[in-house]
Amino acid sequence: MKLVTLLSAAALLAAPLTAGDYDALGKAIKHTWPKCGTIAVVCDASASHGAVESLADALPGVKLMVVDVKGPQEVGKAVATLGSRRPDAVVLLAGDHVAGDGSSAASFLIQRMAAAKVPTAATTEQGVKQGAVMGVGPGTGGKLLANAKAASATGAAIPQGAVQL
Repeated sequence: MKLVTLLSAAALLAAPLTAGDYDALGKAIKHTWPKCGTIAVVCDASASHGAVESLADALPGVKLMVVDVKGPQEVGKAVATLGSRRPDAVVLLAGDHVAGDGSSAASFLIQRMAAAKVPTAATTEQGVKQGAVMGVGPGTGGKLLANAKAASATGAAIPQGAVQL
């Protein structure tokens, strides 16, 4: 497991394959959680490089902390790293083969972060059903979704106008 920190203001040279997939989520996070200065992502950083760049582009001014994991067995160590680093939120990368929406690793990550009062956001309905506080993106059909139970558990606000699951 390796921790990689990116600053969203850094110049990102390659056009990501998932350009725009995180724009709506970035806007929802900035509007709903305006004091959110650091967002963490747990993923296979090399396999999810384009998604990480797209997320960084969607969150200008926010520090992006990437915890690189190569398999589900490393997610526990990632949670420990996040516990000591204290991000303001965690974003699930839908297509990540390790901790993407719908995976058992994502469920584990969401539960542990909720226990630490750190909300999770996603781009799919599945991620919101798993316990992400909010979700919007290609996997929600563009609808802003929220999980009031997860918001209550983490103490996070839910976006105005969100469809609650």
